[in-house]
Amino acid sequence: MFSQASVFMLILLLVAVVAKNQSLIVAVLFLLVIKWIGLGDKLFPLFQQKGINIGVTIITIAVLTPIVTGEIGFKQLGEAVKSSYAWIALGAGILVAIIAASGIDLLKNDPHITTALVFGTILAVALFNGVAVGPLIGAGIAYLAMKIVYFFTHLGG
Repeated sequence: MFSQASVFMLILLLVAVVAKNQSLIVAVLFLLVIKWIGLGDKLFPLFQQKGINIGVTIITIAVLTPIVTGEIGFKQLGEAVKSSYAWIALGAGILVAIIAASGIDLLKNDPHITTALVFGTILAVALFNGVAVGPLIGAGIAYLAMKIVYFFTHLGG
C-alpha cells in the first residue's frame, strides 16, 4: 500500500510533529501530497535540479526585504561599519558564502555525500530546531574538510 519512500516520509512527519518543527511538517506534507496526487514524476526532478537555487533566491529575498522597506539604509550601514561585531559578521558572511559555493557542486555530483548531508539536516531540523539551509553549508564544510584531509594524506607523497 505504502512505498518505502512514503513510510520514510511518514516517520519524518512523526518526528517533525513530536519535535514541533513546523518547517519540516510543511515540507514533508507538501512532498507527500505531490507524490500522492501523481505530480511527483513532473515536479520532483525540478525540485532536485532547481530547488537549491530557488531556496537560495527565497532566502536572499528575505534578507533584502528590510532594505527595500527602508528599515535598513545607508545610515544603518554607516553605523554598522563602526562596530567590531559588524566587521565580524561581514567576514563570517563572506566566509560562509565562499564555503557554501563549493558545496553546491558536491551536492550535485556526489549522491552518497548528499544522502548523509540531507539526513544530518533532517535530524538537525527535527531534533535541534535547526534551519534547513544545512545541506548547502554542510556540503561546503564537508568539501573543505575533504580538501584538508586530502592535503594532509598526500603531503608526504
